Amino acid sequence: MKFFWHPKTRSARVGWMLEEVGCEYEKVLIDIRDEDARGNADFRAASPLGKVPALADGENRLADSAAICLYLADRYSQGTLAPAIDADTRGTFLFWMFFAPGVIEPCMAERFGTSQANRVSHGWGDFATMIECLETALDKDHWLVANTFSAADVMVGGSCHFMQQFGILPESRPIASYIERCTQRPAFQRGFV
Repeated sequence: MKFFWHPKTRSARVGWMLEEVGCEYEKVLIDIRDEDARGNADFRAASPLGKVPALADGENRLADSAAICLYLADRYSQGTLAPAIDADTRGTFLFWMFFAPGVIEPCMAERFGTSQANRVSHGWGDFATMIECLETALDKDHWLVANTFSAADVMVGGSCHFMQQFGILPESRPIASYIERCTQRPAFQRGFV
């Protein structure tokens, strides 16, 4: 298995997830600012857009942290990091798996960019609503899905950690406690790149 990565990117989630599932893998650093590095044939087969993270696992090639984390959870965690497809909690799990790229990331871009928040027309809502949703979920449970750590926590926890690092996370006891629980996991400490 090859893990194509670059520091301080969405690759951090995949590094953490690989450690959670315990897979052996080779890290391949891709300098995303260097056109020659992005031209690596193995990397481009896994990531046609030339973005990290990407993964090559046997004949499987995929990019995007949510897709990779879901793939790893379903294929390698024997039901411990993702509910079975027919489990009652699968819908909640999928909601939170894609909350990071579908809601948190657009809200972060909104914060850094010049676009105006528009809760009605933007599918992700807005930053304040995203924070409120997270606080509500984390105020009642330690983890997002049936109070059990899952790949969804890798996705959302990694995003919350980034928001904290970038200084855009407002004061929030539930989210701060959640980040602390995530960052104390041994797999996070080994794999978050």
